[in-house]
Amino acid sequence: MGMSQQAGHCKKPVSPMNTRAALEVVRNIAWTIVLLTSTAVTGASGINRVFANLGDSAVMTCPNVTKLTMVTWKISPKTGGWCSLAHLKGHRKERTNCSDRINWRSRPEWDQALEIRQVGMADEGNYTCEVVNFDGNFHHHYHLTVLVSPRMALYCDDHGNPVCEAETVKPAAEIWWVPESNSTPRADSHDNGTVTVVSRFTAHSTSGENPTCIVSHATLNETKSIACFPSHRHLIRHTAIFVGFLIIVTFVAAIYYSKLHGYRKKRNP
Repeated sequence: MGMSQQAGHCKKPVSPMNTRAALEVVRNIAWTIVLLTSTAVTGASGINRVFANLGDSAVMTCPNVTKLTMVTWKISPKTGGWCSLAHLKGHRKERTNCSDRINWRSRPEWDQALEIRQVGMADEGNYTCEVVNFDGNFHHHYHLTVLVSPRMALYCDDHGNPVCEAETVKPAAEIWWVPESNSTPRADSHDNGTVTVVSRFTAHSTSGENPTCIVSHATLNETKSIACFPSHRHLIRHTAIFVGFLIIVTFVAAIYYSKLHGYRKKRNP
């Protein structure tokens, strides 16, 4: 009887299969929470891309929140040191390492946007606006890319072929010809970071139409036409070769005629 009572009080052993299943459920739930958290963080801290032409102005805005106590712009360019602008409640402003070109667009107590005047290549980089109020901290991230318009040149080479060039920093320009050319553009990179795209027009027939070079770029769409003829230097070289050939032929003919005439005199004294 005692033994049966003790047996009645014993706990039923847990099956290893049930334990493994429970751990698997817990693991799946934890992994789902991690994924959701990661997605939320990534979406909240996504980077907005801003493009500005070299020499123009660029404006970046902050999150629109109410009753802010502080707003800060943190700037980390690709080259050079970081800088920051801060505005605290009570109209107190702080400025650290920023040039005069980088400033508030207006009065930060009602407009927290940042403005960069005369954008340069050194301004490329990451910009973060942090706004603080009683509900917490809010961030807005930007990445600024500076675009440089290509320098275009169209000329005739020594053989009378049209050549089109487009030099820029980035991105590289694209070149087309009208009418269509058989050549393939060549891109040459330089130590100063620029890329020159060169295309030489080659076509079997232009139907009397002057070749037109079309340069396409994010900051430029330009077309130029040119009519090329053999250059004077090219003509002079060919003329000199032809005249030289005539002189040689004339000299050889004179020698041959002289020998032939002397031979006839010997046979007919």
